[in-house]
Amino acid sequence: MTATASAPPTAADSGKMNRREVLEALSGLMMGMFVGILASTVVANALPRIISDLGGSQSVYTWVVTSELLAMTVTVPLWGKMADLYSKKLLIQISLGLFVVGSLIAGFTPNVEVLIFSRVVQGIGAGGLTALAMIIMAAMISPRELGRYAGLFGAVFGVGTIAGPLIGGVLVDTSWLGWRWCFFIGVPIALGAILLLQRTLKLPVVKRQVKIDYLGALLITAGVSTLLIWSTLAGNQFDWLSGWTAGLVTAGVVLLALAVLVESRAEEPIIPLDIFRNRTVALAIVASILVGVAMFGGTVFLSQYFQLSLGKSPTVAGLMSLPMIFGLLVSSTVAGGLITKYGRWKGYLVAGSAIMVVSLVLLSTLDAQTSILVLSIYMALLGIGVGMIMQNLVLAAQNDVPAAELGAVTSALTFFRSMGGTVGVSALGAVLANRVNSLMTEQLGDAAGGGTEGGGHAVPDLSMLPEPVLRIVQDVYGTATGDLFLVAAPFAVLALVAVLFIKEKPLKTKTGAERLEEEERAAAVGAGMH
Repeated sequence: MTATASAPPTAADSGKMNRREVLEALSGLMMGMFVGILASTVVANALPRIISDLGGSQSVYTWVVTSELLAMTVTVPLWGKMADLYSKKLLIQISLGLFVVGSLIAGFTPNVEVLIFSRVVQGIGAGGLTALAMIIMAAMISPRELGRYAGLFGAVFGVGTIAGPLIGGVLVDTSWLGWRWCFFIGVPIALGAILLLQRTLKLPVVKRQVKIDYLGALLITAGVSTLLIWSTLAGNQFDWLSGWTAGLVTAGVVLLALAVLVESRAEEPIIPLDIFRNRTVALAIVASILVGVAMFGGTVFLSQYFQLSLGKSPTVAGLMSLPMIFGLLVSSTVAGGLITKYGRWKGYLVAGSAIMVVSLVLLSTLDAQTSILVLSIYMALLGIGVGMIMQNLVLAAQNDVPAAELGAVTSALTFFRSMGGTVGVSALGAVLANRVNSLMTEQLGDAAGGGTEGGGHAVPDLSMLPEPVLRIVQDVYGTATGDLFLVAAPFAVLALVAVLFIKEKPLKTKTGAERLEEEERAAAVGAGMH
């Protein structure tokens, strides 16, 4: 027998990627994920200027944000399902391509209508990026090794979420750039990610008969969109308790009930209902929703607090978020490395949830006189807690399901966390507006409406207020923001309870691609025996 006859297959032959190839591919994934998140957050401080330049109204202001978030949230399950059926490499390149197209349309937009359309295209691409990044990671890397890399992705997610408003503020404040660069800035990064993934990503494509549940996809999209539109507009365009609320909520619930019925009978459901029978997955989804409400609902309004209560500029407000970024970056990276080293993960979920509860309670003490040092410590704690939870919930769920369901489970977690965040922002935004309104009325009486441009439902222009009223407005927004974190804290407590009931299981040592090949072989053997 010759030596060559017994030579093991190479990485290229087997389709398995070596460590260097994995790191190169991860670089492309992280670039793609960063620009996807950036698209959602970079316009936060730039929107007033954008809407003013394009001649838009307050309702348009809301829809520029909401349209992208809606498109991203409702398409995540569709991308996840397609990842279980088609080439993951092709899908993520398509999602990056959609993001580039949407960004270019937004950057050159002549009016608000085209801008809203471009945000929908961006959202569809961002939905693919957020869902597919973790799915591809699970296909390349075993759960035991995933912690190390998942920490990096958690850091990218956090940095993109928190740094986006800072980048947008700087671009708007820089005269020779302007707000259009909020959209252009992600294009070269996305194109670089497409080229890098084309060269480095090598995943086997399992050929099998495909049946897409188009009716289920339509019902899920319609039902979730209806509820998200309701949660976004309630408290702004109409009251929470109103005929519009009754109609939209009823329509959304009916559509989702029909979706469940269709999904239960579909041969290839978009969201397999079986995954909810898995205790780990079900609890991880519940915790993801609650973390989304607490994290997004609480942190989104910090930028407003910096500007309205502390009187900082958009750029300085962005810089003040750095403690949270560093906390998230350090905790997600360190926790991920320790999980890979020791193979234990539940302790980090419990500790992260507990730290998040403590940080939200501490942040509930905010007012207009809170020192920057104290505020930075509280924000760093929140970042540490979120960094230990977010990606490790995905890791726990991915470790406990068959490889064939990795796409559906990962996208379900991403979908529910995003939906929790959307509802949290809307609901807590309404709480903040009502609290500001009542505090203004207490302080200023009948003059409150004039001082806040609509009783707290519109953001006041501090530069136009006389000194005594300015101090009252700053105090009111400081107190109201503190109250907001107190409302968010119980959601974090419920997330801690859900995490406590998740059962820790040993992390698998084979990649998703290897597990899928084993499952396919086992299924073929089982079919042959019958």
